[in-house]
Amino acid sequence: MPKMIVSIDGVVIKEVPLTKERTTLGRRPYNDIVIDNLAVSGEHAVFQMIGHQVHLEDLNSTNGTYVNGKAARKQLLQNGDTVEVGKYKIKFADDSGAEASEKPMLVTPAADKPHAEMASPEPLHASIKVLSGSAAGREVSLTKVVTTIGKPGVAVAAITRRQRGFVVHHVEGAGNPALNGAPIGPDPIALKNGDLIELAGTQMQFVQA
Repeated sequence: MPKMIVSIDGVVIKEVPLTKERTTLGRRPYNDIVIDNLAVSGEHAVFQMIGHQVHLEDLNSTNGTYVNGKAARKQLLQNGDTVEVGKYKIKFADDSGAEASEKPMLVTPAADKPHAEMASPEPLHASIKVLSGSAAGREVSLTKVVTTIGKPGVAVAAITRRQRGFVVHHVEGAGNPALNGAPIGPDPIALKNGDLIELAGTQMQFVQA
């Protein structure tokens, strides 16, 4: 099934399968792909499935839509094409294994590890527990390669699963999140069991089994 992989600064923040004939993209909450950023128009673009092909159409957006760095009004997408809206990059992927190339940490074992580990890496079990705010007590399992926390356009951090553990880094927003009271920057920082993360006034705890 074709899908769009949304990322910013090289960090994947969401994946949206193209299951309908029309999949809309924009800043308004009723879009299928919502990007809450002022550089994105309320109704920015639409992906149309015609048979097994996916066509991109810009909906007269203010800042335009780009495919592989070139402005596009209407264009047939090929596997691996990158659609750009503002600072966000949206990669078009089909079922040919593009997802694996998007996340190389899943298929790049250490040199001294057996080949079998590449096919079945040892799973890591961890979660984020919310300690304050309206969602206090909620626990979110970190099952994806990249899990984003926060609100797009306000403050966002990303937790990435690597072969030997988890790292966190700041993605966007006015105020940097903090790890155990120290600011988190754009460079990944390794997480340890019990670490406290604060983001937009909400405290969370990293728990690793």
